[in-house]
Amino acid sequence: MTYHPKSDFIRIMMERGFLADCTDYQGLDDALINGAVPAYIGYDATAKSLHVGHLMNIMVLRWLQKCGGKPITLMGGGTTKVGDPSFRSDERPLLDNDAIDANIAGMQQVFEKYLSYGDGASDAIMLNNAEWLDNLNYLEFLRDIGRHFSVNRMLSFESVKSRLDREQSLSFLEFNYMILQAYDFLELNRRYGCLLQMGGSDQWGNIVNGIDLTRRVLDQEIFGLTTPLLTTSDGRKMGKSQGGAIWLNGDMLSPYEFWQFWRNTTDADTGKFLKIFTELPVEECDRLGALEGSDINAAKIILANEVTTLLHGVEAAKNAEATAREVFEKGGVGDDLPTLTLSAADIGDGISIVQLIVKSGLAGSGKEAKRLITENGARYNDEPLTDAGLMVDADTLATPIKLSAGKKRHALVQLG
Repeated sequence: MTYHPKSDFIRIMMERGFLADCTDYQGLDDALINGAVPAYIGYDATAKSLHVGHLMNIMVLRWLQKCGGKPITLMGGGTTKVGDPSFRSDERPLLDNDAIDANIAGMQQVFEKYLSYGDGASDAIMLNNAEWLDNLNYLEFLRDIGRHFSVNRMLSFESVKSRLDREQSLSFLEFNYMILQAYDFLELNRRYGCLLQMGGSDQWGNIVNGIDLTRRVLDQEIFGLTTPLLTTSDGRKMGKSQGGAIWLNGDMLSPYEFWQFWRNTTDADTGKFLKIFTELPVEECDRLGALEGSDINAAKIILANEVTTLLHGVEAAKNAEATAREVFEKGGVGDDLPTLTLSAADIGDGISIVQLIVKSGLAGSGKEAKRLITENGARYNDEPLTDAGLMVDADTLATPIKLSAGKKRHALVQLG
């Protein structure tokens, strides 16, 4: 659609590629112009850290705050006990209260890097839906809230329908998730005047549910906005690498590895990612993204530096770039490389090179490590590694060794 927004927030969402859909462009635009709109995104506490797949929506909250809106980070202390079934083939493992609280504490460290929390009109607030979900009276909830939901309509949502079409089990517990998420929006509007829920486009049905419920119960006009589900140019889901999830907490993924993930962006994605994950002007993102040949590598380094600076700080970005130059351009061993430290007991009479490649995170399994070696993709101290049966002893590791998978992934192995 062609819509010409009056508010800075919607204009930025459109210009930078954040916008998939909105329930009412005109109504939301008017609300944004008239004051600090409280808006929320929900995060279930299923892991101790957020990952790169969450970063697009964290940037949306950051832009909202820069435009005068009030971000609400809603932690799913209550809904995590149920589990979001959206587009999943199986039920999430259920966590106890201690695990959920620990996960929320880990996630909170990331939000504080991107948002300013406080008591001001546009200061962010962090809430936990356990505040209103934990003490619900089941019969009252069924009578007051459940009566507004049509099972026929709920079964038609793509997130549920796809599961049933594949004849995969959907428990009654999970089926309740969309009702609880809708109730979150109702409570946030009632308690905090929240006018907008945002999320990935896979959350469209859940968001619309919350809008309908709030209209019916409180007669309030509220809005929904979704971001596109981000995939890389080769069709992979954003945020996955050969080594697993790209975590945002520094104790789960080093700043160097985070920087390297962005440095390895494909040429075709560089301009798009600059718009979404940095605050560089759109014109500059377009200019950098249009570079070709070896020049595009300069744009990728800018991307890596900008994104890493936002999350880990300018020093971490500088150190990561310096390490990359040391490793790639000078063939050295950078101080910031991911490091595997082994004890003499770990090594015993010797440890296979295949095990070292797996333990250092350069391969997901022994089979993958052996294939890496046979296909000439592994290097040992920058020399081709051809012997999959090589054993390494403690004396060898008295001096750290550098292992490489391809040209871009490296690790140090040392004796503790």
